[in-house]
Amino acid sequence: MATQSTGGQLTFADLDSGGDDYTDRSLFETTLVVVDLETTGGSAATDRITEIGAVKIRGGEVIGEFATLVDPGCRIPPQIVTLTGITEAMVSDAPAIAEVLTSFVEFARGSILVAHNARFDMGFLRQNASRLGIEFPFAASLCTVAMARRILTRDEAPSVRLSALADLFDVSVRPTHRALDDARATVEVFHRLLERVGNQGVGTYRELTAYLPRSNPRLRAKRGLARDLPPRPGVYLFRGPSDEVLYVGTAVNIRRRVQSYFTGGDPRRRIGEMVELATRVDHVECAHALEAGVRELRLLSAHAPAYNRRSTQPHRGWWIVLTAERFPRLKVSRTPTEDALGPIATRTAAATIADVIGSAGGLRSCTTRLGSASHHWCRSEEAGGPRIGGCHAASDRPLTLPDYLPRVAAVRDLLTGDSDVLLRGLTDRLARLADAQMFESAARHRDRLSSTIDALSRCQRLASLCRIGELVVARPDGERGWELAVIRHGRLASAGVARRGISPMPVVATLAASAETIVPGTGPLLGAPPEETALLFRWVTEPGARIVTTTDPFALPAACAERWTDWSQSARAAREVPRRRAG
Repeated sequence: MATQSTGGQLTFADLDSGGDDYTDRSLFETTLVVVDLETTGGSAATDRITEIGAVKIRGGEVIGEFATLVDPGCRIPPQIVTLTGITEAMVSDAPAIAEVLTSFVEFARGSILVAHNARFDMGFLRQNASRLGIEFPFAASLCTVAMARRILTRDEAPSVRLSALADLFDVSVRPTHRALDDARATVEVFHRLLERVGNQGVGTYRELTAYLPRSNPRLRAKRGLARDLPPRPGVYLFRGPSDEVLYVGTAVNIRRRVQSYFTGGDPRRRIGEMVELATRVDHVECAHALEAGVRELRLLSAHAPAYNRRSTQPHRGWWIVLTAERFPRLKVSRTPTEDALGPIATRTAAATIADVIGSAGGLRSCTTRLGSASHHWCRSEEAGGPRIGGCHAASDRPLTLPDYLPRVAAVRDLLTGDSDVLLRGLTDRLARLADAQMFESAARHRDRLSSTIDALSRCQRLASLCRIGELVVARPDGERGWELAVIRHGRLASAGVARRGISPMPVVATLAASAETIVPGTGPLLGAPPEETALLFRWVTEPGARIVTTTDPFALPAACAERWTDWSQSARAAREVPRRRAG
């Protein structure tokens, strides 16, 4: 199956150099054959081809197609039948590989071969050609996996599986684990990747292979570090000469992911440096990807590896808190209180949001210590106060506690999601600025309000999970079993799986009985690390997740900021329009 990686990522040091007749010719003018295989398994030495599909292209146009089933001469495993839909009955009358491979070679002769995960497809084709004594006249190939890893950012393409790239580029033919469909999808992905580098002086085979990363012999020499790792989900830790943790990562297949570091396919210079320093790779096997993600976050926090860019301080961040003064105000703090909003990445962003909320609620922004004072009075402009930059609670007369405390209650209700009256007031203010044609002020107010809504919504979502004493959630594992998670106060307390054919409820009972005891802390998240809670929230709210048991309702407040997220998204889209025009 060409869309499934086996044994590591292809690098262009593994490709033959090719002849001068096409290396400097424009790829647009070169004949390319995009090929995809379906097989009985992942080993070119022991498994067999069941289908070949290929598309011949030149100048961006399709000029020929090749597709046939192949009799593998052996049984097809049930899991492969489920994946591809190719049964033994379908291939019983199909031609043997000797006939098919001879025809394919003639179809593709004189072309550069292209495949998604070319190491897999080229390995099967070369292995069969060698076994059958058939000429295989293809000195060079291109791999869309390697291209995608080099050309696309990880934020843009967290996965470079063919299905993920097809979704990213919205191709017209979707991959189906059938050879011709997958080859057609790969054609579109290949063209879209080439479009990304066309303006960077990459137009020929030589220029493309020079642009893409090449394997480092020093990295290849360390492939043995992955030899004893399991092909299971989990976390891996690269350790250095002093046993220090250099890097932490997660994978659905630990061995395969770690092997990929020794091919030189990762374009990040720091990662190559890290691998050269590494002396061993430890691992923690996990029940499923969620547990691996949580363990990664915790290990990042514990070790703060030098080569990880992801947060190694999960409790860091800024909180907007209501002070415990007689006339409370909002301030930015590292430590949350019961009435708090956060965490927010930067102090500047937190101060801006605090200013928006304080202004909407009419809370004082002055820092005067009032102690046991019976009133607060910062003079408004009408009463002789400053015209610009005055206190948000400025007035033409002193404010007593009965005057002021309803304002505090309104802000507290906004933070907890019990009322969104203040948000309505802020959107009304935006409308007034726009009506007055004060468009620059309106744009600034729009952006500040959008950031405020996003911060409120995130905090309220996470707090809703952290308030639950114990929540057990199950999700299908894709093999008719269940992935299980026991969550307590926003932290993963236990994780496991109930395989197909095993009753899940006894497994749930065992996981709950052995789960970690969580002592809730302070603040809206009760001390839970925000990144871990956010990961858990996404997992339990994605399609397919089912609540098994819960001690408390899992619900957002009736007037939560989540109701305003469509408004916030529209505001962000409006903000991007002038940026795109400027670009």
